[in-house]
Amino acid sequence: MYEQHRFGVQLMHLSRAWRAELDRRLADKGLSQARWLVLLHLGRFQTAPTQRELAERIGIESPTLARTLDALESKRLIQRQPCPVDRRVNKVLLTEEAMELVSSIESIAQQLRQEVFSDISDDEIQQCQRLHLRMLKNLEAIVSH
Repeated sequence: MYEQHRFGVQLMHLSRAWRAELDRRLADKGLSQARWLVLLHLGRFQTAPTQRELAERIGIESPTLARTLDALESKRLIQRQPCPVDRRVNKVLLTEEAMELVSSIESIAQQLRQEVFSDISDDEIQQCQRLHLRMLKNLEAIVSH
């Protein structure tokens, strides 16, 4: 039981430390963590997502995302467009102005990933991914009951 507790705490610390370091490296971009996180995720979609899809991908609530999108829209980094199929739903698009910024954020994030994984093999990463996937499935089973 103690090892499970330590594992969970360690995972939480890893996540926080990683995001804090990326936040530090992106400080000169003038973006809060919430804003660069939204831009980074938005840049990874193949097609413009709905606000709900974006919120689910990031793992935040829609009202929280809406406030962040309002701020990004006021800086002309994103725009919302009504979905052609359902006008009650908005698609979220990066503006041309944001494309270069997202590219820079992605480059900085990639550099950090390379440093974090510098002495870790692909096999070790895949083993950890399998473990995390099993844990996520266990959590999903708990939630669905």
